[in-house]
Amino acid sequence: MPHALHRDRPCAMKRWDRWRDGLLIGVGLAAGSFAMALTFGATAVHAGLPAFAVVVMSLVTFSGSAQFAFVTALASGGGLVPALGSASLINLRFVPMAAACSQALRGGPWRRAVEAQAVVDGSWAAAQQPDGSVKRDTLIPATLVQWPAWVTGTAIGAYAAPPTTIFYRLGLDVIFPAFFAVLLVDVIRQRPDLRIAMACSGLLTALMLWFLPAGPALLVGATPALLTVRTGRSA
Repeated sequence: MPHALHRDRPCAMKRWDRWRDGLLIGVGLAAGSFAMALTFGATAVHAGLPAFAVVVMSLVTFSGSAQFAFVTALASGGGLVPALGSASLINLRFVPMAAACSQALRGGPWRRAVEAQAVVDGSWAAAQQPDGSVKRDTLIPATLVQWPAWVTGTAIGAYAAPPTTIFYRLGLDVIFPAFFAVLLVDVIRQRPDLRIAMACSGLLTALMLWFLPAGPALLVGATPALLTVRTGRSA
């Protein structure tokens, strides 16, 4: 029995060492998520949503871009159906992202479905490896840190509901695009082979924004990424 305990202790230490880097990465990502969540919570309440519903949305959705799109569509008078459609279109980006992570997930269907909830923008970008794989020990712990930061920030913003102008005065409105810009740079650094696909996606999205709303434009712009994933799988 003592020998079994002796064997288990090094295994636990190795597991912690693997997860530690992911947790540290998650702390940095969580700081940005928290600031964005404050803005989202206040914006959603000022758009007419009850605070408890805003917090529940962050609990079960955890997708800043989709949640902002939903609230923006509602605030502009578009109604529930267009708001849900816009949020759904933006969240379709998780299809190629999840496909890229499929080999890193473990266990049966239920466990893989649970682990797949860790596929969020920041964690996915941080977990990219030069060979095209995704590092599971970075993906999951990084998300475990970000999720409570997103929910807590949403709750504070929703229940405190400060005027949204304060976020503009503090410069918090630039955090959202800056957050994704940093993720893009990190992915390019990890996967230089994706530069052409990323450039094509950016140009195509910018072109589509002249003709389509943000959700459909992003969906069309993701086409080069989808083709890249399909080509990589067939190679």
